[in-house]
Amino acid sequence: MLFKKDSRYRQGIYKPLNREKFSGNQDPIYRSSWELKFFKWADTNKRVVRWGSENIIIPYVSPLDRKVHRYFVDNFIVFLNAEGKPKKYLIEIKPSKSVSKPVVNNRKKKQTMIYEQKTWIINQAKWEAAKKWADKKDYEFLILTEKELGL
Repeated sequence: MLFKKDSRYRQGIYKPLNREKFSGNQDPIYRSSWELKFFKWADTNKRVVRWGSENIIIPYVSPLDRKVHRYFVDNFIVFLNAEGKPKKYLIEIKPSKSVSKPVVNNRKKKQTMIYEQKTWIINQAKWEAAKKWADKKDYEFLILTEKELGL
């Protein structure tokens, strides 16, 4: 389904070709063309042994309300490295502008600046929790943007 002409807003259900590699009870939902590209890559890459979407949930405390929330990490993969040994990754897919602190300027509306600041603060808490979880479980936490995805 296409919500806007910009392909980043493409959403749908992905039908894995290699079901034995996919970890999940139902087909994954992609929320952008970037996620769809990642799903296809993980599904068809011979070095990916296992992959899943939004099935690792990490608790984090929001600095805004001081409450515990649940962070559904976009993806995980188990990937065979150059030596053929499995390496586990937690993977978040975000636009590159989301991985840098928002720029405050007079051209933006106040509402936009507040929203961007809140999102940045919450994402920092999520990513810090994901890094700690990953370290304990022998995973590596990665944030992929359109640049890493070749878009």
